[in-house]
Amino acid sequence: MGFSTDAIHAGQIPDPTTGAVITPIYQTSTYAQHELGKSTGFEYARTHNFTRQALEKNIAVLEKGKYGIAFASGLAATHALMNLVKAGDHIVISNNVYGGTYRLYELNMKNYGLDFSWVDSTDLKNVENAIRPNTKMIYVETPTNPMLNLTDLKAVSELAKKNNLISVCDNTFMSPYFQNPLTFGIDIVLHSTTKYLNGHSDIIGGMLITSDEKIHERIRYIQNAAGGVPSPFDCWLVLRSTKTLAVRMKQHEENANTFAKFLSESGYAKKVIYPGLKNHPQHELAKKQMRGFGGMVSADFGSLDAAKKVLNNVKIFTLAESLGGVESLISHPASMTHASVPKEERDKMGLTESLVRFSVGIEDIEDLIADVTQALK
Repeated sequence: MGFSTDAIHAGQIPDPTTGAVITPIYQTSTYAQHELGKSTGFEYARTHNFTRQALEKNIAVLEKGKYGIAFASGLAATHALMNLVKAGDHIVISNNVYGGTYRLYELNMKNYGLDFSWVDSTDLKNVENAIRPNTKMIYVETPTNPMLNLTDLKAVSELAKKNNLISVCDNTFMSPYFQNPLTFGIDIVLHSTTKYLNGHSDIIGGMLITSDEKIHERIRYIQNAAGGVPSPFDCWLVLRSTKTLAVRMKQHEENANTFAKFLSESGYAKKVIYPGLKNHPQHELAKKQMRGFGGMVSADFGSLDAAKKVLNNVKIFTLAESLGGVESLISHPASMTHASVPKEERDKMGLTESLVRFSVGIEDIEDLIADVTQALK
C-alpha cells in the first residue's frame, strides 16, 4: 500500500462490537476473564491495550518494520534501549543528539556502569575508531538536533553488523514519511511521537520500531516490566494524527524550504542550516537517504543580541520547547533543549548562543517570513 493509505488504515479495523470506523479509546485498567486460565488475550492494561496495539501496528507499518513498542515519552523509549545492554558495556553515540538524550545517558546512565563515546557521526571513521571490545550499540540521530548533521545510515548499519553491534536511529526529525532507517539495515528506530507523528502539540509519547524478533521480545518485556506505557487517550490522539501525516509533512517541507531560502538570501542570518539547501555539506547524502528535507531549520544570527531580537519579537512563531506541530515554534537550543550539554561541547558542535532553531509549521509561508522580518527590524 502507499504511505497515505497505510497511515489511514494500518493496524486499524472497524470496532467488532459497533462497527465504529475509528478505533475506540479502550479506557480500562483490567479485563474480564471467561474462567480461570482463560482470557481474551487481554488481561491487564499495562500489558495489553487495544488502542495502544493499533497505534503500535500503525507506526510499525509506516516505518516498514514488524514491531512497534509504545512508551509514555520519547525519553522513556530512549531509556528502554539501555535494557539491551548491561553494566560494563559501551555505546557509541552521535555527539549532537537531543539534549534530553545526552542528559539521560551521560548524567544518569553512566552511574549504572555504562560508558558512552560521543562522536561526530557524519564521518564514519569517527564511529569506527570509537568501537571497543566492549561496545554493544551504535546510536545515531540523523538529522541531528539542532545542527541538522546527517549520518550515512547504510554505512553505519554495515559497520554495526560487521562488529555484531545493535544499531539505533532516532528518526524523530524526519518522520517515517521522509526516512525509513530500517530499510538501510538499522536495527531499531526511535521516535518521540510527541513531535511530527502527533503533530498537534497535545500529547507526550515515544515509540521503538524493529523487525528483529529477539530485540522486540526484550523491549516488549521491558515495556511491561517497567510500565512506562502511554495512556489509551494519548494513543488515540496519535492514531488520529498519523492519518494526516503525509499531507502535513508535505506542507512542513514546502514551508521550511522556502523559509530557509529566505533566511539565506536575505542576509539576516550569518549561517542557515537546512539539508535542502545546496550549501548544506551533506545535501547529496540527504537526497540519497531521505525522500524530503523536513520542517526544521536552524540559523546562527551572529550574536546573542541578534538571536534575542528574533526570539523575543516574533508574533506567529511561538517561543517554546518542542517541535513538529502544525504551529510554528522557535527556540534557543543553548538555553532550552541543550542546556544540560556543557558549553565547551556545544561550542565544538557549532551550537552557539546565537543559534536559533525554527520548527516551521503549516501556516501561510508569507506570514512566517513577514513575522521574522518584522522581529528583526
